[in-house]
Amino acid sequence: MGRKKIKSVSYAKYGYIFSIPFVLAFLVFTAYPIFYTAIIGFTDLKGLGKTDFMIMDNPFQNFQQILKTPSFQKSLINTVIIWTCNFIPQLLLALLLTAWFTNQRQKIKGQGAFKVLFYMPNIITAATIAILFNVLFGYPMGPINDLFKLLGLADMPINFLINKWTARGIVSFIQFWMWYGQTMIVLIAGVLGINPTLFEAAEIDGATSRQVFFYITLPSLRTIMLFTLVTSLIGGMQMFDIPKLFLNGGPDNSTLTVSVFIFNQAFSGSYMYNRASAASMIMFLIIAVLSAILFYILRDKDAAKMKKELKKIKKAQKAAARGAGA
Repeated sequence: MGRKKIKSVSYAKYGYIFSIPFVLAFLVFTAYPIFYTAIIGFTDLKGLGKTDFMIMDNPFQNFQQILKTPSFQKSLINTVIIWTCNFIPQLLLALLLTAWFTNQRQKIKGQGAFKVLFYMPNIITAATIAILFNVLFGYPMGPINDLFKLLGLADMPINFLINKWTARGIVSFIQFWMWYGQTMIVLIAGVLGINPTLFEAAEIDGATSRQVFFYITLPSLRTIMLFTLVTSLIGGMQMFDIPKLFLNGGPDNSTLTVSVFIFNQAFSGSYMYNRASAASMIMFLIIAVLSAILFYILRDKDAAKMKKELKKIKKAQKAAARGAGA
C-alpha cells in the first residue's frame, strides 16, 4: 500500500485575516489623514466648512510663508528649549533610578510601590496637571508664594506666569515630572533583558556597582536608549496639551510650541488649513532628519563593520565564480 499523503496546514492566512481590522483602521484613521494633510499643504484651502480647493500656482508658497513667519520660528525655538530642558534631567534621573532598582546587591524593599509612585504622574490627565500647577503657582496667593514667604525668599508675591523664562521652566518641569517614570520603566525593562551571566561574571571579578553600570549596563542598553531618544524626540516636538492648557502659549508666546502654533493656524482666525498642513509637514521632515541622525549616531558600529566585511566577501566570491566560469 502506498503511503497516504499528509496535507500540510498553513497558518499564515489566519495571520493575514486577523490583521485586516488593524490594516483597515490604519488606512482610514492614519494613512488617509497623513496623505490628505500632505496634499492640502500645496493648496489654497482656507475657511471653516470649505471643501473645494486647488493647487496654488507656486505649490511651495505655504511652506515659504510658514518658514518666514516669526511666530513659527519662535515656536520652533520654544519647542527645542522646552524639550531639551525637560529631557536631559528626565533621562539622567531615569538612569539613576534604573541603576538603583536593578542593583542586585542592594535588594531594595518595596520596589513595586516606588515604581507605581514614580509612574503615577504619567497616568494623570494633562488637564488635571495644568489646573494643579496653575493653583500651585497662583498669584497673589498660592502654595509656592506662601512657601517663599515662609522661608523668607520673597517679601512680595511673585507672578511666575508672566515671566518668559519661569513660564518655560514650569512647563519643562511639568513635562519632566510627567514622563521620567515612563522612561524609567522602559530602561528597567531593557536592563532585565540583559543576560544575567554578564552581571554574575562582573561580580565574580570584583567589579563595583559603578563599573557594572557604566561598562555593562549602559553599553547593553544601546537599542533601548535609541528607542527612548527617538520616542522622546517625537513626543517633544509634538508637545501640545500642557503648553495649550497651562498657559495657552503665553506669556508673549514664550511657551508657544509648534503643535500649538499648528492648532492656532487651523482652528482659529481664518482657519488656514493649508498653512497648518505645511507647518505639519515641515515638522515631519525635521523629526525624520533628527531621528535619522540619532539612528546613525547610536548605530552598532561593530555590526555595521561586520556587515561591510560580509558584503566584500560575497562580492569576492561572485567575482571568483565569474572568473571560474569564464
